[in-house]
Amino acid sequence: MKRLVAAVGLCVVLVLAGCTGVGVPPVDPTEPPTGEPTDVSTDEPRSPATAGTFEVHAINVGQADATLLRTREETMLIDSGDWRDDGETVVEYLEAHDVDRIDHLISTHAHADHIGGHEAIIDHYETEREGIGAIYDPGVPATSRTYEEYLDAVERHNVTLFEVRDGDEIPFEGTRTVVRNPPEPPGDSLNDNSVAVTIAFGNTTFLFTGDAEREMESRMLDAHGDALAADVYHAGHHGSDTSSSAAFLDAVDPEVAIVSAAHDSPYGHPHDEPLERFAERNTRAVWTATHGSIVFESNGTNISVRTQHDVTMSPLELDGAPEATADPTDPAAERTVIRSVSTAHAHQRVQPRTGVTP
Repeated sequence: MKRLVAAVGLCVVLVLAGCTGVGVPPVDPTEPPTGEPTDVSTDEPRSPATAGTFEVHAINVGQADATLLRTREETMLIDSGDWRDDGETVVEYLEAHDVDRIDHLISTHAHADHIGGHEAIIDHYETEREGIGAIYDPGVPATSRTYEEYLDAVERHNVTLFEVRDGDEIPFEGTRTVVRNPPEPPGDSLNDNSVAVTIAFGNTTFLFTGDAEREMESRMLDAHGDALAADVYHAGHHGSDTSSSAAFLDAVDPEVAIVSAAHDSPYGHPHDEPLERFAERNTRAVWTATHGSIVFESNGTNISVRTQHDVTMSPLELDGAPEATADPTDPAAERTVIRSVSTAHAHQRVQPRTGVTP
């Protein structure tokens, strides 16, 4: 922890959520997000996001995680891929989609397959583009060189960094974005202190949990229960059987689950057990290794699902699907449209405790 505080103390604002009085008051959970929803488009993805829509791009980064989210006015990046790629794939993807600025960068946790591109992305956007608005981090340190280089980049460019906690709200324009983990105080496990966020746009909801495992899922269930419900769920820990427990999936009840893992994953991801649990609940699954980069576009009621490859979304058939060959930046085509399972998702689910603002 000393390394994190020392680096941040020299160059950024560090907010200890729940320990300081800094932040904004809770938002009225019945107040709708800003922006008027429009009809779902069946055209190729447009850049920037169409007015009144919300996009989620699960980038194909192999055995790693990187997700671009964008509204009409702002962008968010959750994780940045593996350290061996050094941010190259993610930077190319962002450039291909005309992302001039990253308003919100979430570091779910300090493992090198989640923050591997952070240094390169921070350097690129702070020197070649319009910068990084703020970074959100669990504040649980690692001893890796990748983590040190990430913090060095934060210090080098004086980027604002917030240490977030369960209940904090991230001011992502057009959405209601609430942190569901880590708790206060956090523990020592990197995986179980991943930053998890619920993001509501209109009546549609998305849940991202980093490398959440059973202990973290159980804690979130105890704290939030059915408030974790989401239409689209980014499966914890790359589809590992350590995650996506039956009780957790019963609460989340997703229409679609995203698995971000390599086709030849050295860990065997995704494991059979979570795929079977998806199938038992009629949850469709998309896997970056077979579908390629995946784009969801919400108009507040419906969610268009686009993939680069037209392969099965049946969880039990994914294992036999061929490996994606498209370049991660190639266009994706619409495969299906899902409707929010609850017309009140955004209003029921998001009840922030406090907030952080850059």
